[in-house]
Amino acid sequence: MKTVNKKHKDRLFRFIFGNPSNLEWTLSLYNAINGSNYDDPNAIEFNTIDDAIYLGMKNDISFIFVVENELNLWEHQSSYNPNMPIRFLIYLGQLYDKYFEDNNYYRYGNRLQKLPKPKCICFYNGTYEQPEERILMLSDAFRNDDNDIVDGDVEVKVRMLNINYGKNKNLMADCKPLREYAWLIETVRKHEKVVKNLDEAFDMALNEMSGDFVLRKFLFGHRAEVKGMFLTEYDEEKERQLMIKEFREEGREEGREEGKKIGLKEGREEGREEGRKEGRKEGMKENKMNVAMAMLKKNLPLSLIEEISSLSENVIRELANNIGVAVVVG
Repeated sequence: MKTVNKKHKDRLFRFIFGNPSNLEWTLSLYNAINGSNYDDPNAIEFNTIDDAIYLGMKNDISFIFVVENELNLWEHQSSYNPNMPIRFLIYLGQLYDKYFEDNNYYRYGNRLQKLPKPKCICFYNGTYEQPEERILMLSDAFRNDDNDIVDGDVEVKVRMLNINYGKNKNLMADCKPLREYAWLIETVRKHEKVVKNLDEAFDMALNEMSGDFVLRKFLFGHRAEVKGMFLTEYDEEKERQLMIKEFREEGREEGREEGKKIGLKEGREEGREEGRKEGRKEGMKENKMNVAMAMLKKNLPLSLIEEISSLSENVIRELANNIGVAVVVG
């Protein structure tokens, strides 16, 4: 079975909105998100992380907005990820550490020292339906063995914005580059369904871009690089969905086989169907553990194992401890 390529690669969204040569587009997006009207792109100071702890992909965009003394973290996601707050918590720790070094921050002093306030944004453009906006909370992950939410002393809030074409129309109207990016992704998807060739679909969409698109000159000037980013990101998401489908089908098949065995053991015709039902349940339960074990051995991230196996984090960590492997957080 194929696994997702975890080597560091840039993403198209980051290439457009996290590029120092396109600060006016970054500022346009910032203003659209915050309802502000700043007009000096040089007030933005990029402060990126090369390697995020536990993660295989660079964080998309992080920067200091000097005017408001804000630490803005933006990440693009092509699949819904409820674990974004922990990712941002890790990013923030690294970025603040870098900020301390760059600004001679004395962390052991007896006077309160000011910090830039964090603002965490996740831009979602996956194919599964999501609301136009939702707030993801780190505290939603603080749960006991019964899966009840418990109090914790740390909170991280991530604002997830749906940037699929046709969503968040006011945001799109206020940021032309974002609207054009959303149009490009939607148009590629539309063509790919017809021609069944992503490479060809991307060329078709790019060639259809109107002459008044502000992104047109930039994208055509970096055409090969842009296409490579898009194809890589698309392949990663496609492989991830195939992986989920394969694991789930394995679980169903093992459940069916286990159900047949238990049904036959009943020895009575009327009991066989009930036995099969119970067997399917037991088979699925046992297979969840087998699936989780296989994924742990492949060093796949905890969030993906939780999603596919439907097991709790505590159960997965206990299983990892029993088989002597590390849990990859991500």
